[in-house]
Amino acid sequence: MSDYDFHRASLLRRTKNEGTLMKIALFGASGMIGSRVVAEAAARGIEVTAITRSGTEVAGASRSLTGDMADADLAARMAAEHDVIVSTTGPSRTGGDHQEWLDALDTLAEISGDTRLFIVGGAGSLFAGNTMLKDTEGFPDAYKAEAETGTKALELLRAKNPSPWTLISPAPEIGPGERTGKYSSELEVPAGDFISAEDFAVAMVDEIADPIHIDARFTVANR
Repeated sequence: MSDYDFHRASLLRRTKNEGTLMKIALFGASGMIGSRVVAEAAARGIEVTAITRSGTEVAGASRSLTGDMADADLAARMAAEHDVIVSTTGPSRTGGDHQEWLDALDTLAEISGDTRLFIVGGAGSLFAGNTMLKDTEGFPDAYKAEAETGTKALELLRAKNPSPWTLISPAPEIGPGERTGKYSSELEVPAGDFISAEDFAVAMVDEIADPIHIDARFTVANR
């Protein structure tokens, strides 16, 4: 059995052998992506602990907590109590220091132990030929800083390797839309130009329920 198959079998056994519902802790649960992941996971019988900085009650969650992933004590408790820790958070878009988010991700990776870590990254680190999208001509300046930070997040996970982990990059464009339940996937190049936030959540919960991309990045798109 390969290391990949061993990891995947171990991850699948963790909940099946316990005979209990899968439990996930989700940081950033009230955002566009997070709220849809909560709804999708709950619809499939997965128990979700929704974690937000505001303590917002998130529809579909089993419980809602106030906190963020920079809190090492909270992260440790979530890792002990859940099968998967999910982060749909991102760096500040209002002028805040992006290093704070990277440091929080580092804390989460450090604390997660053998609990599966599932991170939403960016599309800027996907490749067009031999060039990352963030470095291609015409890449919007408004998204450059966030794309650079997203690339550093992927590099952090690959270097630190808090196995088992997964990072998912959206298509270059993501937004509210229709839940079709259909998507294409790739590893290092865009699978298409757009994905609805609803189908992005479908792809994430598919990966949560049946892990395929272990210690790796993948990306999904509708078209």
